[in-house]
Amino acid sequence: MSDPTPQEVERYIAQGLACEHLQVEGDGRHFFATIVSRDFEGKTRVARHQRVYQALGDRMREQIHALSMKTLTPAEWAQTTSTQGHHH
Repeated sequence: MSDPTPQEVERYIAQGLACEHLQVEGDGRHFFATIVSRDFEGKTRVARHQRVYQALGDRMREQIHALSMKTLTPAEWAQTTSTQGHHH
């Protein structure tokens, strides 16, 4: 099985998790995902990560250790983006 592309990882996550914002970068070996989902509200960081692993399921069992992620709720995401001068 070939290494997944960032786009594939993105698609896998999106299939299992409703995301407000989703961005995956990577080189096939290491991935960095920024995931914004209402599902994360009221959850700890560990619980959020477990939720993402759940979404990925077996598809990335081997690659999952190479995935680092930033998991944010829409409110947390709004706070991080508002500092960059984005206005709604």
